[in-house]
Amino acid sequence: MTPLAVEATFFAQTYRSDEQYGEGQICTAGVGLYSADPPSRSLFHRLTFDEVWHFYGGDPLRLVLLHPDGSDEEVILGDPAAGHTVQHVVPAGSWQAGEVVPGGSWSFFGVTMAPGFTPECFEGGRARDLLASHSARAADIERLSVPEDEPTTMASGSQGV
Repeated sequence: MTPLAVEATFFAQTYRSDEQYGEGQICTAGVGLYSADPPSRSLFHRLTFDEVWHFYGGDPLRLVLLHPDGSDEEVILGDPAAGHTVQHVVPAGSWQAGEVVPGGSWSFFGVTMAPGFTPECFEGGRARDLLASHSARAADIERLSVPEDEPTTMASGSQGV
């Protein structure tokens, strides 16, 4: 696994379909790891296609979602016996950030997209822009936004989901 550009998740792509959809594959899949040490998390970003998250193991992980209609949502993926969900769809156009829950050590998860991921479907989020529409999540936005001096796009050919 290597750190994913812009969003900072430890990530490995596990599948790219052979069939094309425009400039990308029909489907892509990968696995990710959030950890407390070394630090790994997903900074706010949005995608132009839905993304399905799957929890595989470790400590629960926390997704923070900022929806286009101004609403927000927190989703905990983990052990269903503890009341967590094991799968969640992040709708296209919603800003998302994720991390291992506070006090946790690591979370192992998977993500799937159809149509598949391309660098062009990704946009990283800056605090100033996200605060304008979702000020109730200021603490999360300040902590999990792409820094001002970092790029918000991925280079062509980047291996995302």
